[in-house]
Order: sequence, then C-alpha cells, then structure tokens
Amino acid sequence: MHHNKNQSLQKPEKPKPDECCGGGSCCPCVWDAYRQQLAFYNQALKKLKNK
Repeated sequence: MHHNKNQSLQKPEKPKPDECCGGGSCCPCVWDAYRQQLAFYNQALKKLKNK
C-alpha cells in the first residue's frame, strides 16, 4: 500500500477464505501480501497520529 496526501488511508482487507489454498507452498501467499500491506498501513497510521 502506497500512501500520499491525495489518498485516504484504508486498512487492507483480509484475504477471503477461497483466496488461500492452505497448502503453504505458494510464494508469496495472499496472507504474506496482506501482512505486508497491514504493516505499511499501521506504520502510516502511526505517522499520522504523531503529527
């Protein structure tokens, strides 16, 4: 998730149950992408709160 002043900050959506095969061999897994987007979101949110 990239954020700039013209975009609103939106929390990423969790993957839907049918988006993950559950096999653990996909690289990257949809959950990996979600966790990365969530980390960026939380970091941006923290920066906004500290302003």
